[in-house]
Amino acid sequence: MSGITDPVADYLARIRNAQMAGHRYTDIPASKLKRAITQILLEKGYVRNYLNIDDGKQGLLRIYLKYDREGVPVIQELKRISKPGLRSYVGAADLPRVRNGLGIAILSTSRGVMTDKEARKINVGGEVLATVF
Repeated sequence: MSGITDPVADYLARIRNAQMAGHRYTDIPASKLKRAITQILLEKGYVRNYLNIDDGKQGLLRIYLKYDREGVPVIQELKRISKPGLRSYVGAADLPRVRNGLGIAILSTSRGVMTDKEARKINVGGEVLATVF
């Protein structure tokens, strides 16, 4: 039996690896959580676009990566915070600030997946999935 124990970590690793290799896009097995994280990355300008591809099974996310004029990836750091062995939950008062507000933290809350800034606005805490800078 071969299964991925941490799908979010696999998702982040695939994006990091594709950027280091200079690929235009990467294909990732889809899920609702991964689609929500990808939508946040698109809204905040970290990826160019994404497509939902139906492969007859669970589907794929094709994420088009974003680079600057010199070919440097827009995402400088993509880090998994809450892991299966050690979950990281924060209250509304303790939401993390990534690089003093220059980056974003992606949280899974009772109101859905959102950034730290959105969670601060509606005063809700949750599980810190990842940080992006």
